[in-house]
Amino acid sequence: MMDRVKQGAAAAVLAACLAFAATPLASTWADAQTLTIGVRAGPESIDPHFTATGTHAEALKHVFDTLTWSGDGLEIEPRLAESWKAVDNTTWEFKLRKGVKFHDGSDFTAEDVKFSIERIPVVTGPNPLTIYVRRVKETKIVDPHTIRIITDGPAPNLPNDFIRLFIVSHKAATGLTKDTANAAFNSGKAAIGTGPYKFVSWTPKDQLVLDRFDGFWGEKQPWARHVRKEIPNDSARVAQLKAGQLDLIVRVPASDVPTLERDPKLTVVKIDTVYVFNMELDQREQAKQVTAKDGSPLAKNPFLDPKVREAIDLAIDRKALAEVAMEGLGKPQNQLVTPSIFGYSKKLPERKYDPAAAKKLLAEAGYPNGFKTMFSFTSDRLPGDRQVGTSVAQMLAAIGIDAQANAQPAAVFFPARTRGEFSLSMSGWGTLTGEAHYTLSSVVHSNDKEKKFGAFNQLGYKNPVMDKLIQDAAVEMDAAKRRSLLEQANELVATDRPRLPLVAVGSAWAMQKSKVTIKPRVDEDTMAMNIKPVK
Repeated sequence: MMDRVKQGAAAAVLAACLAFAATPLASTWADAQTLTIGVRAGPESIDPHFTATGTHAEALKHVFDTLTWSGDGLEIEPRLAESWKAVDNTTWEFKLRKGVKFHDGSDFTAEDVKFSIERIPVVTGPNPLTIYVRRVKETKIVDPHTIRIITDGPAPNLPNDFIRLFIVSHKAATGLTKDTANAAFNSGKAAIGTGPYKFVSWTPKDQLVLDRFDGFWGEKQPWARHVRKEIPNDSARVAQLKAGQLDLIVRVPASDVPTLERDPKLTVVKIDTVYVFNMELDQREQAKQVTAKDGSPLAKNPFLDPKVREAIDLAIDRKALAEVAMEGLGKPQNQLVTPSIFGYSKKLPERKYDPAAAKKLLAEAGYPNGFKTMFSFTSDRLPGDRQVGTSVAQMLAAIGIDAQANAQPAAVFFPARTRGEFSLSMSGWGTLTGEAHYTLSSVVHSNDKEKKFGAFNQLGYKNPVMDKLIQDAAVEMDAAKRRSLLEQANELVATDRPRLPLVAVGSAWAMQKSKVTIKPRVDEDTMAMNIKPVK
């Protein structure tokens, strides 16, 4: 009889606990422990080495740590490497953090660093991550927490490059090939990192779910669960925030900023970023997407003519792009890097807007009636990309160039650009390492697989003077001399015009005033680690 009484009492307690869990109070507590944000785009895989796309890295920084870290102002900070030093001109030594655990409980060691460095060239996908390890010639393990990196020459920027050296578990990822890696990571089997959050699930183009890793070596996170909902439609993202379905949204459309700022339940935070919209002009002998106005082929690629490139430059009203197309969330830009970046040239003047001079130059180049070209750009990656691209097409039309606006999702645009399918395109590029060499060596150095420069220069631009400036800067250990070389390279971009900088991108976040606050970053990375609950 007493056993039955005890069983009945236990059942009553269990029922009471279940009833409490179903109450609004328990639900509110659970909601308070979950951070749900609306992002414009998410990862393209759970393998951090698959692509260099910014939104991919932004998401996976929660799960996988890097060797060094880019601070909120892009200053380099220790991460899985506690310290580093140049042993000689071609050797860097990194001291690794001790006591770090992977999500499966295994120890982080130098073996994982060596494995991750050597893995990247083998598995990287459409937007190659190799730019971050291209200087590495050999890795040598000194002891479980010391590793030496032998470079292919003096490499002053190697610690900066390693802000994107994501460390994966060599035990979890050994044996995976380019064909099998994505499936293993996407299922969670290989998604074993040392970051502050553990992988739970990922539905492509929908949402990524992460849980706090209580064994994380660093600061404990306040969020038990972090959900990243992928909502590329700007209006839908805003609507879900206003309805209380999201705690925070990224990349608020400029047109919605004033309205959201007036909402007493919301907070809006704005910042100038390091991203620059720039146009890439085909420098190959034959341009795939350029014809006469009637569709007939042209005798030569018009973009090879310096006068045509200058005409396009003069046709663009950068102030209008910043103030109208970007509705105040942009700034006219005269070079590929923003003023805070090491190597920015203060000698360059503002770019002129002179459509009459542009028409004259086109006529002198032999195109008095202009020509026709496809103009491709992203529609869902950075704030204002569709609006800026559409406006540029209209500005080119005003001088006689029929630029057919071709807005595409980033997931479609970047693989096509990597394949060299475009003749005129626009995308955003951010100098994420804080130094201009990162940008210049990637997009205006000739595409040289042997030297591992020019990985994002797909359209054939090649200038030996430019290449030498960039190569010299890559090995110059004296900071003042390196700065001068980078400034000269930026000035050469301005006269050669293989790429035309347009506007720097500003960004805005909106959030529930009663729940969250954010410390915004100039690289636009929106991470749970920078979002805190309102006390």
